[in-house]
Amino acid sequence: MNLNKIHIAYFLGIGGIGMSAIARYFKSIGIEVHGYDKTRNDFTRQLENEGFFIHYDEQINLIPEAILRGEGIVIYTPAIPASHLEKIHIQNLNIRIYKRAEVLGIISQQTFTIAVAGTHGKTTTSCLIAHILNENNINFIAFLGGISTNLNSNYIHKTDGIDFLNQPIMVVEADEYDRSFLHLKPDIAIVTSTDADHLDIYGETSEVKKSFQEFVNGIKKNGIAILNEKTELTSVESQIIYGKNEYCQARYNQIAVKDFEFIFDYHFESFISKITNGLPGFHNVENATAAITACLNVGLDFKQIIDACHSFLGVKRRFEFVFKDQNFVVIDDYAHHPTELTSFITSVKELYPNQKITGIFQPHLFSRTRDFAEDFAIALDLLDECWLLNIYPARELPIEGVNSEMLALKMRKNALITSKENVIKKLNKEKPEVLLIMGAGDIDQLIQPIKSIYHETIY
Repeated sequence: MNLNKIHIAYFLGIGGIGMSAIARYFKSIGIEVHGYDKTRNDFTRQLENEGFFIHYDEQINLIPEAILRGEGIVIYTPAIPASHLEKIHIQNLNIRIYKRAEVLGIISQQTFTIAVAGTHGKTTTSCLIAHILNENNINFIAFLGGISTNLNSNYIHKTDGIDFLNQPIMVVEADEYDRSFLHLKPDIAIVTSTDADHLDIYGETSEVKKSFQEFVNGIKKNGIAILNEKTELTSVESQIIYGKNEYCQARYNQIAVKDFEFIFDYHFESFISKITNGLPGFHNVENATAAITACLNVGLDFKQIIDACHSFLGVKRRFEFVFKDQNFVVIDDYAHHPTELTSFITSVKELYPNQKITGIFQPHLFSRTRDFAEDFAIALDLLDECWLLNIYPARELPIEGVNSEMLALKMRKNALITSKENVIKKLNKEKPEVLLIMGAGDIDQLIQPIKSIYHETIY
């Protein structure tokens, strides 16, 4: 498919983090963009302000006529159900509908692509790579799975800098859900982790790892795979294993916490340097190691890379300080898998070793809660106090016996089952000194009210 010959595009589910980034790319290259989404949200409001045409009613007569004549391209997200009326109508007209990942694959064919995959860490790693390129005035395109705090967007298209490789550079988050990332054929493939997740799609843990191996096998000829040592993957092309053990070609060690910053030594070939990571967390030291290694292999200067690492402010909802003064701290994180929760809570305890840590957690998906209930309980027991919201269902229907009460019963410590409304009432009466907001559902609706409550404490 030649995108240069397309004049109109229609997005089913345009308000998603990944879909909105592609929509912005299409508009930037002169394609008229229309879209549907179930509800108006922050992303769709921003898109509307930028000149996108969006509707929220599931109605066939709202689809652009040019699309129904087969004159454009239709893209959908897996979150759109098979029963969606507009989707069914378009398919009945024998008009091809592309998955979001297929379109990213098409774009990547014309670029030098750095694709970051992994069940955890891919958003932060890809955002850091984009930040490093931007700080060094290099032209690039980035499709990110979160909002970069430095760049304030999930889509970056820099055109006023240096054409570093004499071809476009693309940074993309490679999503393993529904095996979407297999449409990408990158020049540099990073895999941060292969922990079991999305078992509603994969069925078995072994199938998750098999899919990641297939992703790595799909890199372009003469490409490089940068693989976390814990993934136990291999590449038929060049590979660099990264981690903390001596056998890793790229490794980190000597992690220290000073003035709430994580400082570590980075080793690669003849490079040995002390790096101050702008984003706290043991897991983010690991993510930075992957990002630095990728940028070195693009040909960037080592000093410029580590300077950019220091100025990295992170990603919205990834170890994001919502409020901080001498008495109280509120940190928000997208963590929704036991491994992510463990890394996040452990890192916070390292920053605040003598303070009580209270966490609000909203489980995400009935199937994920069922599949990892024991591990969730172990992770949440790291908190001094845990407040549990009801499970956020997203695309799923309830599963009998799977709820937050079930999760609380598996914990050694007592957990409070509560609602978002009661959280606000409770915080108006008592404010934990270190409060964590955790989850991938609509728990983000609590961020501003909580921030206001803590702000009123000192003003």
